[in-house]
Amino acid sequence: MRLGVIDVGSNTVHLLVVDAHAGASPVPYHSQRSTLRLMRYLDKQGAITDEGQRLIIAAIREALDTVAEIGVDDLIATATSAIREATNGEAVLARITRETGQVLQVLSGEDEARITMLAVRRWLGWSAGEILLFDIGGGSFEIAQGADEYPDVEVSLPLGAGRSTINFLPEDPPQREAVSKLRAHARAEFTKARDTLFADRPKPKRVVGTSKTIRSLGRLVGGPADPVTGDLAPIHYTGLREWEPTLRDMPSNVRQYLPGITPERGYQILAGAIVLRTAMKVFDVPTLTVSPWALREGIVLRYIDALDSPGAAAPPSDLA
Repeated sequence: MRLGVIDVGSNTVHLLVVDAHAGASPVPYHSQRSTLRLMRYLDKQGAITDEGQRLIIAAIREALDTVAEIGVDDLIATATSAIREATNGEAVLARITRETGQVLQVLSGEDEARITMLAVRRWLGWSAGEILLFDIGGGSFEIAQGADEYPDVEVSLPLGAGRSTINFLPEDPPQREAVSKLRAHARAEFTKARDTLFADRPKPKRVVGTSKTIRSLGRLVGGPADPVTGDLAPIHYTGLREWEPTLRDMPSNVRQYLPGITPERGYQILAGAIVLRTAMKVFDVPTLTVSPWALREGIVLRYIDALDSPGAAAPPSDLA
């Protein structure tokens, strides 16, 4: 079957179309992104502005046009932190449905962590054992840990790369004091999560990072994927530490020319590097494995699993 997934995130509206069936790995058929950077379209009350809403609607319409042209057996549309945490999120969702005809399912931060863990587990396999997962979005940073397909503990923190850039690094390039403030804030948030939620967990066998920001940093710090296996290069703490001053001193329109950094990521990649390195420091992670599968692949896998369940007669209506 051919399945479409529209993911309305803080940075992009991403359409992924895959061919999938039970017992097989989903095969990507088409992928397209519309850059939004919704964190730039929040007013002082935390509401998404009219301009931001119009950008979301235009991107969803473009994705729906592509879906209609390709033809899919089913379509799942989700929204994450940008709409979830906006003070006018419900009104925005209603407007999207009214003007596009598409209903978005809003995932909580914990939903994101659970579904992403499923994707990472399926990618790495059971031999990976206890996994500690870092997932950097535009608005939030999810951490999860467990030895099964779904985590035993998960948390979502407001430390996404876009949100951290807007809140702490408004100048381009930023002042060193601003970088220090972001690092101190992130350290406090990660330390609290570690000591309250993850203190009783066993030492992970594998620490894994996923998301476009982490994949971009992996390409920058570790180099290209293995030409034989296709495995993405790991991220070493020392490599991030060495690259951070270079990223800090560059304006965003120059960062985009670095290996692995696309134009839509250039403005927020420094904040992503800072919060990721801080998380690795707090959780004592010297090396991070990078997974190419993340939230969207997890959504596809949950859908296939539900259809393959005994007695399944309809697609799942709830991804949580």
